[in-house]
Amino acid sequence: MGAAEVPDARLDHLTELFEPRKRVAASVVFADIAGTAGPRSLVDVAAYREAHTLLHVVRAFRAADVPHAAGAVDAGRDARAMEDELILADLAVAERRLERIERDRKKGAGKGLEHEARILDRCRRALESGTPIRALDLDPDADRALRGFQFLSSKPLLLVVNLDEADIADAERALERADLGGMLAHPATRTVPVCAKIELEIAQLDADDARAFLADLGLRETGLKRVVRAAYELLGYISFFTVGEDECRAWSIPGGTIAMNAAGAVHTDMQRGFIRAEVTAYEDLARRGSLGACREHGETRLEGKQYVVRDGDILNFRFAR
Repeated sequence: MGAAEVPDARLDHLTELFEPRKRVAASVVFADIAGTAGPRSLVDVAAYREAHTLLHVVRAFRAADVPHAAGAVDAGRDARAMEDELILADLAVAERRLERIERDRKKGAGKGLEHEARILDRCRRALESGTPIRALDLDPDADRALRGFQFLSSKPLLLVVNLDEADIADAERALERADLGGMLAHPATRTVPVCAKIELEIAQLDADDARAFLADLGLRETGLKRVVRAAYELLGYISFFTVGEDECRAWSIPGGTIAMNAAGAVHTDMQRGFIRAEVTAYEDLARRGSLGACREHGETRLEGKQYVVRDGDILNFRFAR
């Protein structure tokens, strides 16, 4: 298990403005699970079902001294093999549940299960055709009905393609050669090109040398930062900020969260006693330079509990203790 800080230039700027005693970034927690080498099925690992998003590191680099378990290097083949394992595991779960529902129906105890059976049957037909559940256009009601099954192929998938050092300058062309197009056509599936060898070299440099090394390669930031940011976005999270002399912090909430529930991310007492949220957009604060100036220009407003928090909002919660 490891936590990685979500890079956010907005939090960096807020920290410069307020000079707080503490800076706290949003983070993503990663669990490292065994790779695909060997005959053992991957999907018997409980952590896969507990994860909110799956990240698959796929080899695309060529090195004679690092043999590939399957022989030739083929990123598209490896990515599809992993997807097939997820699909087969989900198919087994769907079939078992449908068989149970059918037995209950024959006993006269299956009333009220028709809706679940219809959704599961649709999933089964998709899985039998090799289509992951994440590719289905399921409505919120169907999503709720399936939530308890924790289907693996329904989870967002981030493919991290480990390229040769020579390929990183033209990563888009290297990704085309990796033959991932069919998988990337599915919703909630993204890819990030990296070169692990370069990442290792950068990690051993001080900040100034690392920036110079990235510039020489024509890169704006490390692959690690791009992977963490992509994972955060696939999780469906946004960040709001609380600021002050004591602390500047980025808080993670799912997109679409209302203000009262966002207050609960800070403290449950704020959610229970929620009165109003004082809201300032980051862009307005960055332009004005202070919350006082934003208030003077009418760019800070009070919102009620049903206000849907936006990415980058700076919030100050008013609540009854």
